Amino acid sequence: MATAANCLRHGTVPVSANLQHQQPRRNNCMVNMAGNRNMKLMGGHGKASKRSGMITCAGREIADFIGGDLVRFDLGQWLSDVEEHKALAVYSPHEGGYEGRYLNRLTYQGYYFLDLSARGLGDPETTLTKVHPVCPAHLGKQPIARWYFPPEVDYRLAALPPKAKGLVVWIIEAKVLSKAELQFLALLPTLRPKVRVIAECGNWRRFVWKPLKEISGLTESEE
Repeated sequence: MATAANCLRHGTVPVSANLQHQQPRRNNCMVNMAGNRNMKLMGGHGKASKRSGMITCAGREIADFIGGDLVRFDLGQWLSDVEEHKALAVYSPHEGGYEGRYLNRLTYQGYYFLDLSARGLGDPETTLTKVHPVCPAHLGKQPIARWYFPPEVDYRLAALPPKAKGLVVWIIEAKVLSKAELQFLALLPTLRPKVRVIAECGNWRRFVWKPLKEISGLTESEE
């Protein structure tokens, strides 16, 4: 017993002591994670040796991972709706830039553009289809003058090349227009068959559009 005690004091174990050192047993456990993920963990290591299942993101599309402004899967629908309805109300993201993809596709089809801002447009019917007066700023020192300009739409229709498909009147900030003004813009392609109207009526998380007649109340919404 004294020999065994001396050996234990010096940190060695004699053979005669017949002490058995038992290895800890590894316990396998199955952990059920959220999102249909099964993870098999080996006890004592904390590393996953097996992972099965699929991780899905609800409400996500492939365009969210590729890049919103690089791939546009709805350009074909966009072109068909422009030809069918002839006047659309569009809603673009706040950061901007997405509408350029759709504008370029109309350019490839042979359309020319007339870019206008709804702020300061005045009466759309008078400005776009009639000879209209414009009073330049006089700054309080010059006499008040009044200049007359030709119709914006008719003037540019007459200047279109022979192979042009038509004229697109693209109006930004159209959300400030009244209901009657939006109704005239929706009827403008009927008065001028070669004209298409695109009005930016607000913002949304992605680029979407609706017929301008539905937005202005000329027809009932399908929703």
